[in-house]
Amino acid sequence: MNTPHLDVAVHEQAELGEGPTWDPATGRLIWVDIVSARVHTYDPLSGRRTVMAAEQHVGAAKPRAGGGLVVNLRDGIGLYDADGAFRWLVRDPVPGRRGNDAAVAPDGALWAGSMRYDGAPDGGGLVRVAADGAVTAVLPVVACGNGIGWSPAGSLMYFIDTPTRRIDVFDFDGEHAVDRRPFVTVEEGAGFPDGLTVDAEGAVWVALWDGAAVRRYTPDGALDRIVPVPVRRPTACAFGGRDLDDLYISTARSGLTAPHPLSGSLLVLPDAGRGLPGTPFAG
Repeated sequence: MNTPHLDVAVHEQAELGEGPTWDPATGRLIWVDIVSARVHTYDPLSGRRTVMAAEQHVGAAKPRAGGGLVVNLRDGIGLYDADGAFRWLVRDPVPGRRGNDAAVAPDGALWAGSMRYDGAPDGGGLVRVAADGAVTAVLPVVACGNGIGWSPAGSLMYFIDTPTRRIDVFDFDGEHAVDRRPFVTVEEGAGFPDGLTVDAEGAVWVALWDGAAVRRYTPDGALDRIVPVPVRRPTACAFGGRDLDDLYISTARSGLTAPHPLSGSLLVLPDAGRGLPGTPFAG
């Protein structure tokens, strides 16, 4: 069997590239550079790219049902309309804290993580943001609210608080996440779990910060595959392309004294598997 070859989708020097997300409505991949406050898009068919300056440091950008983007910013959740007009949906500034990773649940609500800039162990959280802006605190205290995803049937939710080295799993009823428990613990020396995605078989793919790899874990938590990457800090992964069979991997160069030339670029592993169709934010 041929092994797919890791390629470079976008040569870039993002400081903290994060959150790749496929937008089927536009046929583009969306990703962010958090600390440079930039939202990038990439069309794999034409090669066309766009870069938009965000209002603040931007942890995640996801498609909206009516066009435009929902963004997890330093001071809360913002909305960009299709014409680029911006407004706040939820504004809740906390000194020293910023938005981090986020994901849209099957019902169209946004689940948004946060963290402190100094990485304090109790400075972040995880919230659910409904289409009308109603906020529910899910986990009021985490260090680094990170990778979030759902099983194909929507009955399980996965979540990462990066310093714990764990991927946790919850039972999910469509709105509430309950019975948090460990799904996988990444062994010391292999890096820290960062962003994740779930494929059509229910397996969890996770990027390992400081681990120079992306891993695939089967639904029962067994390590199934390791994809080495040339950069030390892959940050997140997502399936994209017309058939959702290409795995895109965001990367970072932040904090590295001698980063690899591809650190900060968007990488792609063609024909890696098959992803799940995403849900746009309902607001």
